[in-house]
Amino acid sequence: MSIELLQVSAGGRVTACFTTRTGGTSTGSWAGLNLGSTTGDDPRAVRANRRLLLETLELDPERATLGFQVHGADVHTITAPTRPGRFVGALSGWPEGDGLITDRPGIALVVLGADCLPVLCWRTDVLRVAAAHAGWRGLIGGVLANAVAVLGRPAATAAAIGPGIGPCCYPVDAVLRERFAARFGSATVVGEAVDLVAAARVELIHAGLPADAITTVDACTSCDPGRFFSYRRDGRHTGRHGGVIAIERP
Repeated sequence: MSIELLQVSAGGRVTACFTTRTGGTSTGSWAGLNLGSTTGDDPRAVRANRRLLLETLELDPERATLGFQVHGADVHTITAPTRPGRFVGALSGWPEGDGLITDRPGIALVVLGADCLPVLCWRTDVLRVAAAHAGWRGLIGGVLANAVAVLGRPAATAAAIGPGIGPCCYPVDAVLRERFAARFGSATVVGEAVDLVAAARVELIHAGLPADAITTVDACTSCDPGRFFSYRRDGRHTGRHGGVIAIERP
């Protein structure tokens, strides 16, 4: 079964991509490549989808690592697979954390989202990679700045911002709009909405990344139900996409 992957050119021995919902074994409101295990989908389908993803990428499903995402700003350095086999086994029981970093080959870092941004970062001078889950709370909390700081040498770091909800579909209250304008600049507020991608770019640039080292996926998860899941559009019974990054083994 084929799946659609949005490949990221991270160079050298780094594999990186974002998923869509195309392909996979889930049905109903989760139809396609749902990678989320807390959405009400059949766990057997989630396991099959996760295996299919990592087999397609030629990565070891037993060494894939997640964090239990809490919309926070904590970043964890991963030196060995966290809960080996749990990614395609028990599915739950991950330590809390929305940012993951490793320099160990063969460990796949995975973040999930369905409107929130999956963001992948990598050093361009050494083998060190990061993945972060960045919704509005994580962005304001500084999850991307924290990830860049732990990676080290921001001037030698690149990033890819994955598919998330666009300002076309993300109206928020005036208080949040004011917080975004104060932290990320007025350009991140569009009418009654905020622009998560623009805010992520600002945060990464403020953290020291060169502007031309940041790429983005031109997509709105809410606008395209054929390719993307969206919590804002469909509610809690919807799937999750992934962002995956790993250093390949020699």
